[in-house]
Amino acid sequence: MSSDEVEKVVIIGSGPAGWTAAIYAARANLDPLCCIGIPRQDPAPVLPGGQLMLTTEVENYPGFPEGVTGPDMMQLFQKQAERFGTRILSRDVTSCDFSQRPFTLTLNDGSTVRTESVILATGATANWLGLENELRLATSGGGVSACAVCDGALPLFRDQPLAVVGGGDTAMEEASYLTKFASTVHVIHRRDEFRASQTMTERVLEASNSEVHWNKQVVDVIGDTMIEAVELEDTVTGERSRLEVKGLFIAIGHSPATGFLEGSGITLDDSGYVALEGRNSHTNIEGVFAAGDVADSVYRQAVTAAGMGCSAAIDCERWLADQGVH
Repeated sequence: MSSDEVEKVVIIGSGPAGWTAAIYAARANLDPLCCIGIPRQDPAPVLPGGQLMLTTEVENYPGFPEGVTGPDMMQLFQKQAERFGTRILSRDVTSCDFSQRPFTLTLNDGSTVRTESVILATGATANWLGLENELRLATSGGGVSACAVCDGALPLFRDQPLAVVGGGDTAMEEASYLTKFASTVHVIHRRDEFRASQTMTERVLEASNSEVHWNKQVVDVIGDTMIEAVELEDTVTGERSRLEVKGLFIAIGHSPATGFLEGSGITLDDSGYVALEGRNSHTNIEGVFAAGDVADSVYRQAVTAAGMGCSAAIDCERWLADQGVH
């Protein structure tokens, strides 16, 4: 990139939030530059396109009555953004200097980009157990998922025994949701009590088709092309057992992709998500906006991320206009 060139807006991230922001920014004649990142393993694959690149079937995004794969959806988003003139840079942003405008973004190859405004849309990655077969089946559509709301209603999971790993509110929400579809929901927790709130815990414990496996951890996921069972280890005795299931949902939290913001001055919440100023996309630094899962620890859905991307682009365009940047 030329050190003399100053971008109007740089979008960091390439999931539903990033591409939607790019579409809106491009149609507003902001000539956006989108830093889409580079593939890496952490421990599951982290790919340009975000979490949907690991989702084989998306049935809950409006406009796709027959469903669509996550990678196909992200390819369509990208094509639409490029149609209106979005420029793409296959680089990671490793650090940001927001101390003065134009802002300076440092890339993984050591080069820099200067820009009048930034939209942060780097998302959040699901925390995985890190088991080889878990990750293999998660990336191949073999019945392992990190989002019950996204995948739980799919035909392959209906009326089947399913397992949820975790003990916090997220795990209870996932398990409660799955009780609508599963024959049995097995909640696997490595301790003898949940960390979840009493209300969420009771909802799961009182469900007629739920079963809790206390002091158990998953040490292997069994299955060739589709999950057949999980191998459990008792965290007290070390005894191992096999639990037959047709779906495994990992619910041990998410990690927002905000490491590159260290030292930038951007305010994060206690969980590391970008904090927003009220009901908009503004961060605590003027000219820096955020959208999608990097700023949303609650919904984490493609459609909500896309909506936030739209908001961020509109907020950014209005802010730039106030600064005399057109």
